Amino acid sequence: MSSYSGTTFALSTGAKIPGIGFGTWQDKEAQEDAVYEAIKAGYRHIDTARVYGTEPGVAAGVKKAGVPREELFITTKLWNNAHHPEDVEKQLDVSLKALNTDYVDLYLMHWPSPFARSDSLFPKEGDKTKTGDTDYVETWHAMEKLQEKGKAKAICVSNFSKAEMERLVSKANIKPAAHQMEMHPYLVQKSFADWHKQQGIHITHYSPFGNQNEIYSGGKDMGKLIDDPVLVEIGRKHGKSGAQVALAWGLAKGHTVIP
Repeated sequence: MSSYSGTTFALSTGAKIPGIGFGTWQDKEAQEDAVYEAIKAGYRHIDTARVYGTEPGVAAGVKKAGVPREELFITTKLWNNAHHPEDVEKQLDVSLKALNTDYVDLYLMHWPSPFARSDSLFPKEGDKTKTGDTDYVETWHAMEKLQEKGKAKAICVSNFSKAEMERLVSKANIKPAAHQMEMHPYLVQKSFADWHKQQGIHITHYSPFGNQNEIYSGGKDMGKLIDDPVLVEIGRKHGKSGAQVALAWGLAKGHTVIP
């Protein structure tokens, strides 16, 4: 990534991951312009996922920006309906086609929890999502083959508990290069972070500004993390905003942050 001058961290594979990524979780119709503007502004790490529906928009934004593929770090994720080992590579192939690329730099297992095998992202049984019985360890072994083939330069996970991580590491042939999880000054998870460091597993923070998404009722009445008086005061001393302080908090820990 010769044109990227920001903070990077080394993954266990030896690859460099930019410290700040551009998230594309919402507003799929706006992602072409958003990704284009992000790349123009200096972002080189773009985070998407099959379930977001934003992979085509990411591809269009990248094409519009005209930056060489080798200068970008692109992450996407395996969704829960394709955990069966026979489905893993097929879903990555769908994502690669949508992203208009031959490989991704990181491929994540989005959740450890499988849905039933289905062409639908949310297979239903009555009015509920139909669950599956694929062991996430078997899913992981299928993902390992994708790294061996070069379709994914590195493989990792998201939203795993410590017990799930310990079990996965004990049975993996290739240890996860990274773990993407919610982490910010209101959700520090210090002991879990220390465990990852001991294992040589990089951490990526999603929701680095806190999580006030309406689907999570527990945090709906919380104030904005970026307006927290402590962060605002620290920022004032350095001529920065509370948001910049929240991101710097993650970077200082050696973690990637995806605002």
